[in-house]
Amino acid sequence: MIFVIGLGNPGNKYKDTRHNLGQVILDFLGQKLQIASFKFHTKLKSQISKNSKVMLIKPETYMNESGQAVRAVLGFYKNSSDLATQQLSDLYVIHDDLDLEIGNYKIQLGKGPKVHNGLNSIYQHLATDQFWHVRVGIDARKGDRSTPPDKYVLGKFNPEEKEKLDSIIKSISDELLKKINSNAL
Repeated sequence: MIFVIGLGNPGNKYKDTRHNLGQVILDFLGQKLQIASFKFHTKLKSQISKNSKVMLIKPETYMNESGQAVRAVLGFYKNSSDLATQQLSDLYVIHDDLDLEIGNYKIQLGKGPKVHNGLNSIYQHLATDQFWHVRVGIDARKGDRSTPPDKYVLGKFNPEEKEKLDSIIKSISDELLKKINSNAL
């Protein structure tokens, strides 16, 4: 089973913000896999959708507490109390990345942005950073740093930014589908 986490904040208030881009991509991937129906699991603090190859997970915790939900899901489905000793090459975490310009992305094992509180929470709860980071650029500030990062990530995309994201969302989903299909044989 491949586990794909889409990071974001719960609730309509955060729905279209830069910080919720991981969940937007997860929704698109779910449509491509024809498993777009998510169900909330209270014990796992997550919305989950799955088929025989992949589980799509939207933590229902706030971004800074994402590790609680990720730990709960992996602890339940991997049936292990010590995930740090396991190989997590079957875990993909899709997240916004302020270190990358909008329109860029990277899929890297064990390498995330300089600062990301959602990832820091996951690192803490799993005691490892050795999983796939699907880093999706959101920086469209063009050098203007007058808006603090914590406020910028909670802002919404403008129409020009949304247009750039449409092709990137498709590219990321296609690349993840290839990985899912090759790893889940």
